[in-house]
Amino acid sequence: MLKKIGILIGIFFAFLDVCVFAQPGIELRKNLIVRAVEHVSPSVVNIYTQKIIEQEINPFSSIFGFSFFDDFFPPDFKQKFVQKSLGSGFIIDHVSRYVLTNAHVIEGAYQITVKLLDGREYKAELVGSDPDFDLAILKIQGKGKLPVARLGTSKDLMIGETVIAIGNPYGFGHTVTTGVVSALKRTIKTSQGLFTDFIQTDAAINPGNSGGPLVNILGEVIGINTAIYKEAQGIGFAIPIDKAKNVQKDLVVRGYVQPVWLGIMAQDVTPEIASYLGLKQAKGVLVTEIFPNTPGFKIGLKPGDVLVRINNYEIGDKDEYIDLLKNFTSKDEIRLWIWHKRKIIKQKLFLSPLTSSTCLELMRKRWGIEVKDRRGKKGVVVTKVYSRTPAFLLGLHPGDLIIKVGGIAVNSVKQMAMLFSRLRLKNRVLFLVVRDGQGYYVHLRI
Repeated sequence: MLKKIGILIGIFFAFLDVCVFAQPGIELRKNLIVRAVEHVSPSVVNIYTQKIIEQEINPFSSIFGFSFFDDFFPPDFKQKFVQKSLGSGFIIDHVSRYVLTNAHVIEGAYQITVKLLDGREYKAELVGSDPDFDLAILKIQGKGKLPVARLGTSKDLMIGETVIAIGNPYGFGHTVTTGVVSALKRTIKTSQGLFTDFIQTDAAINPGNSGGPLVNILGEVIGINTAIYKEAQGIGFAIPIDKAKNVQKDLVVRGYVQPVWLGIMAQDVTPEIASYLGLKQAKGVLVTEIFPNTPGFKIGLKPGDVLVRINNYEIGDKDEYIDLLKNFTSKDEIRLWIWHKRKIIKQKLFLSPLTSSTCLELMRKRWGIEVKDRRGKKGVVVTKVYSRTPAFLLGLHPGDLIIKVGGIAVNSVKQMAMLFSRLRLKNRVLFLVVRDGQGYYVHLRI
């Protein structure tokens, strides 16, 4: 009897050890971070791209080590090679099979492949991309059920709260790093422009993490990892998820984010203008023209007013003004600081979409030209030049081909309109014009 009781006691304690100590031990180790990673990781994809790179070749440069012979080789003496790059993204729609990522991850790619955590690989195609927001949407080809990331909100983020970055740094797929929200509403100025409202984090973000999700401890995506600060350790940046939500529809429907405007023309504030208007510094933009039925018109802007700040961002000059507007959509309410009759006036307003048709109309007035598509060929054709305009004074003629504007290739009227929206306040714009088969770089002076 005692022997049987001993056996039963042994079985009981063995069962107790399995049920109470072993399994709960694993569960206890599953903290909120582990659970968040388990939840979101299946929806994260590693992105592999291939693009064609053209490089000019001077066969003597490697021998002599300098560029003396460069002038003897035409600019089309180039070698093409395939460049492979890495990035990350996450699935946001299992029906449409959409992936959200950074625009720079897939820029120029002719082939895009995504790989899921479970090992599945698919080809993907580009749906829409906008470099001003550094956001892009891909569509996964093929069939099969896809896991979807749960999108949170970035409007209630707290400095110091725990965040998780998941991505494909240096090809190490589905790497997880943790940190905290270090700061909010950061502004970064790069060669591509001015980017606002970044989330700053100390979670390790390395090349290849771009486009991957920044996640809170509930497993919700609150940002898109996009940049590292090369000069420092432990500083990374992410685009707020609410900003991505605002432009998602535009990327899907139009393929890009429609630009916005206040409805004005403006110029830089010179020291003389600043002194005359009573400004302490020669900063901001001076309003020179207001167009009817636009946001600027509706809030009562007048020529001679100076725009000095948008939200928390000081306007240095007209280039910064245009760069700041690139960060907003027509859904965003902005706060505008106006220097009017030697005092600051603050106004809240929504910006208006700057449509292609409006851009083309403004281009006729400001630059003095009309253009048309070339049906699959590079550049656009000048169809009309208005007298006594910058284009007329430059000597442009109907039939001229415009190949580049501001150093950027233009291949359609729609693209020409978009470039005008970015360059509309410039007093000098570089054009590459082809006439009678000969190319010329010329400056359009406004």
